[in-house]
Amino acid sequence: MTEKHWNGVHPQAIVDPSAKLADGVSVGPWSYIGPGVEIGEGTEVHSHVVIKGPTVIGRNNRIFQFASVGEDCQDKKYAGEPTTLVIGDNNVIRESCTIHRGTVQDRGETRIGSDNLLMAYVHVAHDCVIGNNTILANCATLAGHVTIGDWAILGGGTMVHQFCHIGSHSMSGGGSIVLKDIPAYVMASGQSASPHGINMEGLRRRGFSKDVLTELRRAYKIIYRQGLTTAQALEELEKAWPSLPEMQPLMESLRIADRGIVR
Repeated sequence: MTEKHWNGVHPQAIVDPSAKLADGVSVGPWSYIGPGVEIGEGTEVHSHVVIKGPTVIGRNNRIFQFASVGEDCQDKKYAGEPTTLVIGDNNVIRESCTIHRGTVQDRGETRIGSDNLLMAYVHVAHDCVIGNNTILANCATLAGHVTIGDWAILGGGTMVHQFCHIGSHSMSGGGSIVLKDIPAYVMASGQSASPHGINMEGLRRRGFSKDVLTELRRAYKIIYRQGLTTAQALEELEKAWPSLPEMQPLMESLRIADRGIVR
């Protein structure tokens, strides 16, 4: 347990009367909690944080100073509609992160799962969907409509183009510019990002067996070493591994790759 800087709402914080704060929520000095905000039990809001609604934040999150959470998006089509932001449990949102609500042209909702780490200056634009257990390192930037799968890691300064999908367990190198989808399990880096193999070390740490890692290497070679189109590679994977559970996220990455995959 980390020691809180204060208990309850600091006298110098501003909390709108309509905001709903559960038991054990702490709000630091000079923070602002606006109307339409709901915050779950045990969440810590440090000083100088702005949270606007409609926004729902779960339990045991830590939001550090100067973060802007639930602000109107920067899409020029946005005309003040009551779109939402939903954040799960046990997330750490570090200094100066900016997280915007959705747009009615898409989901109407930006969503962040649980157990994520958003380091300083991360930007999450409108209608993004972030899964669970991800790490977005300092200054990672998501344009609108980006999807990040579980356990993905974005290196510092990564910039992701709108509508891209970052697959589960994938990883981008620092300073990468991602213009197309990164399939599940794949490491990518560069400007623009290109693939550099399977995220082997990360998968070992998460308990993937040697046999599964061997099969994922084989799948990577089918996708990237045989001159196949994405559709052809998907067909080969479906033939070779019709029932291996760990292969399903990779195949799904190829199925939904409307923008194409990094090459």
